[in-house]
Amino acid sequence: MRRPFIAANWKMNKTIRETESFLNEFISLVQDAKDVDIVIAPPFTALHTASTLLKNTNIQLSAQDIFYEDKGAYTGEVSPVMLTDIGCKHVIIGHSERRQYFHETDEIINKKIKAAKKHTLGVIFCIGESLQERESGKTFDVLKREIEEGLKDISPDGIVVAYEPIWAIGTGKTATTEQAQDAHKYIRERLASLYGNKANEIRILYGGSVTPDNIDALMACPDVDGALVGGASLKADSFARIVKFKR
Repeated sequence: MRRPFIAANWKMNKTIRETESFLNEFISLVQDAKDVDIVIAPPFTALHTASTLLKNTNIQLSAQDIFYEDKGAYTGEVSPVMLTDIGCKHVIIGHSERRQYFHETDEIINKKIKAAKKHTLGVIFCIGESLQERESGKTFDVLKREIEEGLKDISPDGIVVAYEPIWAIGTGKTATTEQAQDAHKYIRERLASLYGNKANEIRILYGGSVTPDNIDALMACPDVDGALVGGASLKADSFARIVKFKR
């Protein structure tokens, strides 16, 4: 059975002081959650503070992005070496906001995944279709391309896939449990075409307006192994309830 994986993506939210306040409350709320992987991805400026506060807890640290070179003249970028040095265990790669606003291609995402794995960082690999693509029946075509191009020449070890329908991110709209399961089942089939039986070990998360109100139903889907949570992860009690979903 795949171990549940619940991750918080804070995006461009929370100062260092706000991070301290959140974690001081949240750590105690989930200290008894032993059967789930809990991951928090603060902004870069709060990574050091979070790393210090999360030591000796059941919560792992993630970055929200990475660059594909170890060092060099890349103003504003952060390397995998820097992330591991600060205590990160995971990194989010390929989020739709990176694809949309910063024009990241499947090729760039593939290079970032390779760089992360080279330095033993776990990868939360994001894929998903836009509303226009879903309404025109291209959901599976988009997922197929993003999986095959993003994971080209990459082993499955340390990979977690996050399905985030773009039309459900930050909109308050959530895929129905049937839509989520259909997409997750298809993703697992595509992973099986790349990795064979290993695909059954890869965890697939749902992301897109996940809340305490819908987490239980989503986690009841056979191919949903966790969640990548945005807005609802910004409040400690809200995210704690998601971590402690009811089976």
